[in-house]
Amino acid sequence: MATPDDLDLRAPLRIGTRGSELALWQAHHVRDRLRERWGEALPIELVIITTEGDRIQDRPLYQIGGKGLFVNAIEEAMLAGSIDLAVHSMKDLPGHLADGLCLACTPPREDPRDALIVREDWTETRTLTSLPAGARVGTTSLRRAALVRRLHGGAEILPLRGNVPTRLQRLAEGKFDAIILAAAGLRRLDRLPEGAELLDPELFCPAAGQGILALECREDDARTRALVAPLGDHDAAIAAATERTFLARLEGGCQVPMGCHAVLEGDEVVVQGIVADPSGAPFFRATRRAPATTTEEAAALGRELAELLLDLGAGAVLGRA
Repeated sequence: MATPDDLDLRAPLRIGTRGSELALWQAHHVRDRLRERWGEALPIELVIITTEGDRIQDRPLYQIGGKGLFVNAIEEAMLAGSIDLAVHSMKDLPGHLADGLCLACTPPREDPRDALIVREDWTETRTLTSLPAGARVGTTSLRRAALVRRLHGGAEILPLRGNVPTRLQRLAEGKFDAIILAAAGLRRLDRLPEGAELLDPELFCPAAGQGILALECREDDARTRALVAPLGDHDAAIAAATERTFLARLEGGCQVPMGCHAVLEGDEVVVQGIVADPSGAPFFRATRRAPATTTEEAAALGRELAELLLDLGAGAVLGRA
């Protein structure tokens, strides 16, 4: 591993990030971890970039292009040399990165689960399955909507866009009876309400990469890769390789409800994947377990799981999308 004597610590490291509260938290977190490793003298600049996903707030993501909307502009800036490093929520990344870019590092994973948050005045109703018929549930994720329809057919799904504070505010204003958000973002912003239901991944499969940060840079940028390498986490890298390969094999975006969740148990990885029709049915789910101590082995497991779902008939759902 590189030492301070091996690297130029005088040149600035430019980190590209979106301007939302959560994105800035993530960028600041990476900046602070880098300074802990390399010293306060390392000059780090944050470059805020507005993406298409930030600009378009009046339509669900699956109607305007899906995955890539929150990363394309940042990747373009990196390829142009305007920034050196990007900090993404990994679940926002497409299965295939742009040519010339690579995932340099995957820091430790935060909670991958989804969280159900209900109105404060509903003191007795705190779980998804106990919501009354007709409850207004806010989400624009096709995956979350399909899973809600499977577990609570009487719920009304309403679109919910915006950053984390905006979504919580809309719930507080009474526009929804409950909303579903990623637990990772709520925890990072210290906004996870007491009493929120953390949905069991076995029943409510998370999105591929949910809870993982993706540190992306140019493939030929050896300095940036060396700077961020100490932030990496082996378990997060194994889970990310499994889930992202699953996503890439199915060419998954936001147009089809799908999820993938990998858990390490010793030297083995247990991974489940789902593909569903937006209505909730048909629904395809499969699990696999295999030794995976390298990202190559993990990627092979994710690909195997995707192939199994295709064999079960999930390709028909993907084809309709």
